[in-house]
Amino acid sequence: MDERLWAKIRKVKLLMMDVDGVLTDGRIIIDDAGLESKHFHVRDGHGLKMVMRIKVGVALVTGRTSKVVAHRAADLGIVEVHQGIKNKAEVLPGILEKFHLAAEETAYIGDDLVDIPLLRRVGFSVAVADAIPEVRGVADYVTKQGGGQGAVREVCDMILKAQDHWGEVVARYELA
Repeated sequence: MDERLWAKIRKVKLLMMDVDGVLTDGRIIIDDAGLESKHFHVRDGHGLKMVMRIKVGVALVTGRTSKVVAHRAADLGIVEVHQGIKNKAEVLPGILEKFHLAAEETAYIGDDLVDIPLLRRVGFSVAVADAIPEVRGVADYVTKQGGGQGAVREVCDMILKAQDHWGEVVARYELA
């Protein structure tokens, strides 16, 4: 990656993302009783926990409303969860104000058309590898991994490395 991109990543104090197709593989499973389930990648969750330890905030912004998302967010300790958001760019000013941040201090990971307005307003925009072409076309970075397959972890690792926290993260596990 070029230095311009690393400079953007070094500024990130808040990592926001879509859920379906980013934090999950995009599949929504509904059983005969109407119970919904989704597939999350364990390494994505671990990556989010690691960036939260270095005081990078995490926020979920999703167009759907799902108890599964609320449960996963609670499990990871993510308290900034916006569900049922049809115009994702509309929530950005409130989030920025709440965290006392400028847009260039935020990152967003998306995969579909509804994510484009938010991707255009943040400091570091990311598309997952299997995002639609229009999203990949506006993103600063396209992950090597697909949504729900480690893409979020890839971005978390980039943040940890760009902000010089990777060594302390690795050391934490080598001491165990």
